[in-house]
Amino acid sequence: MNETIANRYILTKHIGQGGMADVYVAVDIILNREVAVKVLRGELSSDPVALLRFQREASASTALSHPNIVDIYDVGEDKGRHFIVMEYIRGKTLKQLINQRGALCKEEAIDIMKQLVSATVEAHRKGIIHRDIKSQNVIVKDDGTIKMLDFGIALAQGALQLTQSDSVMGSVHYLAPELARGESATNQSDIYSLGIVFYELLTGEIPFQADAPVQVALKHMRNEIPSVRDFNPSLPQSVENIVIKATVKNKAYRYSSCIEMLNDLNACLLPKHANDKKLVFTSKASGGQTMAYRQVD
Repeated sequence: MNETIANRYILTKHIGQGGMADVYVAVDIILNREVAVKVLRGELSSDPVALLRFQREASASTALSHPNIVDIYDVGEDKGRHFIVMEYIRGKTLKQLINQRGALCKEEAIDIMKQLVSATVEAHRKGIIHRDIKSQNVIVKDDGTIKMLDFGIALAQGALQLTQSDSVMGSVHYLAPELARGESATNQSDIYSLGIVFYELLTGEIPFQADAPVQVALKHMRNEIPSVRDFNPSLPQSVENIVIKATVKNKAYRYSSCIEMLNDLNACLLPKHANDKKLVFTSKASGGQTMAYRQVD
């Protein structure tokens, strides 16, 4: 194809397409390296909402520097086309890996989650909520390193919502219940999505499926996440407890931060947690709805 953007990036291959943009492999002729270039589709350049989302992705991504987040090299506009230049990563998505291999062993699943949660810690530290964490937005390199990408609907805390529906743009299979109800995204919304990814790594499947997206959203709002130990009884209870605490319906009782979740991931296979009891959240109606948790045999 050999189309050139900004007199610098020669597009060589179309490798992906999202809701707003096309992604190409390109050669940076100044630094003589392969890069990935995301180009906002032409018809959306005059759409103020789409343009703002694209610019917001660029802004969020360039604010982040972390070994598990895709690096952004350049952002610009050329002849009315808006583009983002990022590192080109050879690998497959986490979704592709799971589809090929099914459930991963607990050690590999925990290692991937440590990287993913660590990347989210950095985003939250910068005040950025990703809002679309899912296995399709994670690239696994050949050496096992993961890279989080696609901050296309990320939202800086305190920023104005673009539209009412903007709060529920994330993939419905990883969607926190409060977002399905139309509430604003918080750090706990990302933690819920991380818990769903962990479930997927441990079982090879997403927890809820249905014919229509609204049915999936309703299941996230109403149904308990299936037990990963029902799928694999050999998993330690300490590992399942991380999924339980990350995906509890009431966001106030999820992990208070990704750092707290990361601490549990680092410790869950230690001998001191070998006999952990199952974490159970119970709802009590007296004096208004409250929630407590207990550990059971």
